[in-house]
Amino acid sequence: MISKHGLLTTACYQLGDQPAVYALEGSIAVTGSLVQWLRDNLGIISSAEEVEPLARSVEDNGGAYFVPAFSGLFAPRWRPDARGVIAGLTRFVTKAHLARAALESTAFQTREVVDAMRADAGAQQLDLELTTLKVDGGMTGNDLLMQFQSDILDVPVVRPVVRETTALGAAYAAGLAVGYWSGLDDLRANWTADHTWTPTMSQDERILRYAEWNKAVERTYGWV
Repeated sequence: MISKHGLLTTACYQLGDQPAVYALEGSIAVTGSLVQWLRDNLGIISSAEEVEPLARSVEDNGGAYFVPAFSGLFAPRWRPDARGVIAGLTRFVTKAHLARAALESTAFQTREVVDAMRADAGAQQLDLELTTLKVDGGMTGNDLLMQFQSDILDVPVVRPVVRETTALGAAYAAGLAVGYWSGLDDLRANWTADHTWTPTMSQDERILRYAEWNKAVERTYGWV
């Protein structure tokens, strides 16, 4: 399938002599590295672990939106001319609001990719809706981000016990190859959820936040 909404067709996996399985991929340029940028470039935090308690010290982003288009915007917009902006600043905004806005940027960018996938899949025409988002990777350890991700998508977000899914998949493939696992059903049965977040944000607030995010993203265009 070739995406018509800014995604990439990528090889997902192939087991033995079975046909290869492909996927639609939404590459986002800056997520976890933005937390590192707050630490190394701005000195707002001294370690990555500090970003969550700092962001939790305020109730919301204070009207500030952080679009980390440091090297342009990737999926689904593909704007190499874009550069990063922090929009909506007032004297009320503190480093805690910036920390929260930085975390929220990952969730907003994920929402954009999910919307593109829904469009490519013809979700509305085929009555296909995202019911759960399964997450993995280092940033899933940030509970505040996971809750906001659930809120902005309006679906439950599920974190597995084993968070490094790429490494786990490689291990599973090796196990299948040597006969340790008898088949894919064994792998599915071995998957276990660690924690689930459910949406708590109202629909009106969700619409407003996403509209403001899109307004901030548009400010990044045309810098190069």
